[in-house]
Amino acid sequence: MSGSDEIARALPARPRRIFWPVVAPVLAVVLVFVVWWLIATFGHIRPIFLPSPGAVVARLGSNIAGGGFLVDVGVTLGEAALGCVVGTLIALPLGYAMTSWQLFGAAMSPLIAASQALPAVAIAPILGLWFGFGIGAKVALCSLMVFFPMLINTVLGLRQVDRHVLEAAYLDGAHGASLLFFIQAPLARKAVLTGLRGGFTLSITGAVVAEFMIGGSRGLGGLVSVAANMNDTTGLFATVLALCVLAVVIYTALTILEESTDPTNERHTR
Repeated sequence: MSGSDEIARALPARPRRIFWPVVAPVLAVVLVFVVWWLIATFGHIRPIFLPSPGAVVARLGSNIAGGGFLVDVGVTLGEAALGCVVGTLIALPLGYAMTSWQLFGAAMSPLIAASQALPAVAIAPILGLWFGFGIGAKVALCSLMVFFPMLINTVLGLRQVDRHVLEAAYLDGAHGASLLFFIQAPLARKAVLTGLRGGFTLSITGAVVAEFMIGGSRGLGGLVSVAANMNDTTGLFATVLALCVLAVVIYTALTILEESTDPTNERHTR
């Protein structure tokens, strides 16, 4: 048994469930940095093409110390969060309707699948024309990025609910809203939260693409655009690194939330 396994087993039941969701991403990030450092140091690659991780981290630190960088992070994160909320509020009822009414589901499935073939960089200017070149268009693009994974996971979660459980609920008088809130929603919860994890990280991508294409005075997408235009590779890598860290933190936090609030895990630990 490895030392990490011994540490995980020594923890109480609830901390043990969130041990690997926290530690595993950290180990993966460390491995990426080690490989990156080896390539940058011994690969004879010019810094303009691949700066060292030390230089990138130092630039990120100086950006954060300047103060304005955190404002840009907050703007991008706010746009992504709003888009995630809007996309989720649309995807959840639509997913329920598609699983409840077979004809509606059959009619909507091809249209929704076709919409995902449109690249975000092509949709962003159109949304700018429709919603104006402000936060509305950016939130709309984030919503589109969130919508599809949320919808797919909602439909998958609801369709995987055991038919015998539904039949028993029908016999007990559950129907409509009571069936949804007390039977279907709890049983589809894990799939929906999985969609939320993936959707929120995609929402950050949508926010950056929207800022890059639509423009704006603040946001990480604007920093990416400025660094690319100035051939500032280190600054570009620093912004991308910040985006990666932000996505990992959000994904890990949602994973911990899912595990810590799972009632089945609570029963298993008693």
